[in-house]
Amino acid sequence: MAKEIQCPLPGIFYRKPAPEEPPFVEDGGAVEAGAVIGLVEVMKSFHEVTAEEAGENIRFEVENEGQVTAGAVLARMD
Repeated sequence: MAKEIQCPLPGIFYRKPAPEEPPFVEDGGAVEAGAVIGLVEVMKSFHEVTAEEAGENIRFEVENEGQVTAGAVLARMD
């Protein structure tokens, strides 16, 4: 069964720590519990989004710099 990583708050989702840097996690990659998968910007403040549990084959549902709402699914993984 797929595991979901949900957005904790509304804002803009960033998959990279900075525009010129690679994504925190590549599509199809694996993550450990507690790993940062992205950032959500709310009023010029950035909040880390972490995986609550380990998983493989992560698939992002939101594009880099996409608008998100609280509870939206950011990624699914096995």
